[in-house]
Amino acid sequence: MVYYAYSQFTEAQITEMKGYFRSADYFYVCASLLFMKVSHASRAYRWKYSLQYLGYTSSFWNNFMAISVGYLLNLTIPRSGELSRAAVLQKYDKIPFDKGFGTIIAERIIDLVFLMLFVALALILQYRQLVGFISQHIPLTQLFTILGVLLIIGITGIYLLYTSQWKLFIFIRTKISGLIEGILSIFKMPYRIPFLIHTIIIWASFVLTFYFGTKVLPETSGISIGVTMIAFVVGSLAISFTNGGFGAFPLLIAKILALYGISITAGTAFGWILWTSQTVLILILGGLSFLLLPFLNKNK
Repeated sequence: MVYYAYSQFTEAQITEMKGYFRSADYFYVCASLLFMKVSHASRAYRWKYSLQYLGYTSSFWNNFMAISVGYLLNLTIPRSGELSRAAVLQKYDKIPFDKGFGTIIAERIIDLVFLMLFVALALILQYRQLVGFISQHIPLTQLFTILGVLLIIGITGIYLLYTSQWKLFIFIRTKISGLIEGILSIFKMPYRIPFLIHTIIIWASFVLTFYFGTKVLPETSGISIGVTMIAFVVGSLAISFTNGGFGAFPLLIAKILALYGISITAGTAFGWILWTSQTVLILILGGLSFLLLPFLNKNK
C-alpha cells in the first residue's frame, strides 16, 4: 500500500510533501501524542476493574506495559496485541490467559459500540460524502460474500463445538467458559460507572489526538468538526482492520480529505506525520516495556 500510494506521485509532489514535513508545527504533534498516551493510561486503569471483579489483581504499570507491548505487536499481525496483553498478565501476575483474554474481548466489544456511535455521528454530519467514499473504495459484493462464507463456517464450528466429544473440542469448551466469564465481568461488576468514565476518557482522548493532529499543517488546521469527525472515523477503521494502519492510514486519510478540497499531497503528508509520530512512540514504549517487564517483576 505504501508503494502503491507513492508510485502515483511525481517528483514535484514528493518534494512538496517533504516541504510539509519540514514546515509542520511539531508542538501540535507533541500535544497529539500526549492525548494518545492519556488514552493508553486510562485503558490500563480501566482494565483493572474487570480483573478485580474476577478476583485478580494487577498493577497499573503491568497493565500499561502489557498494553504498550500489545500496540507494538499490532504493527506486525493485526489484533495480535490482544493475545499478548493476556499473555503478559499470565506470566507476571498469574492471571489465567482465558480469563484475562475474556476481559480484553469485553473491552473491545464496548469500544466497538463507541466506534459505531462515532460512525453514526459522522454519517449524520457528512452522510453524502461518507456513503460515496465507502461505496467507491469498498467492494460490497465481495464483502457480503466473505461474510456469508464466514457465517457458514461459524455455524458449522459452533455445532461441532457443542456436540462433539473429541478431546480438542472439550478443551476448547473449557477455555470458552473462562472467556465468557471474562466478558460478562464488565456487565456484572460493581465498578461499571468508573469503567464507563474511563471509556469516555479513552475515546475523548482519541478524538483530541486526531484534532490536535489536524493543527500540524495550515492546509488541515481549518477543517470543520464534521470533516474532522469523518476523517477520525476513517482513520480509526484503517487502524482497526490493518496492522496498526501501516500504509492504509495515510492513504485513506488523504483520499477522504480530498473530498473536501485538500490536496492529495497535503492530505498524504498529514496522514504520514500523524501516523509516523504515533508509531515511533509505540515502538519506543513497546520496546521499553519488553525490556522493563522482567526487571520490574523480578521478585515474581
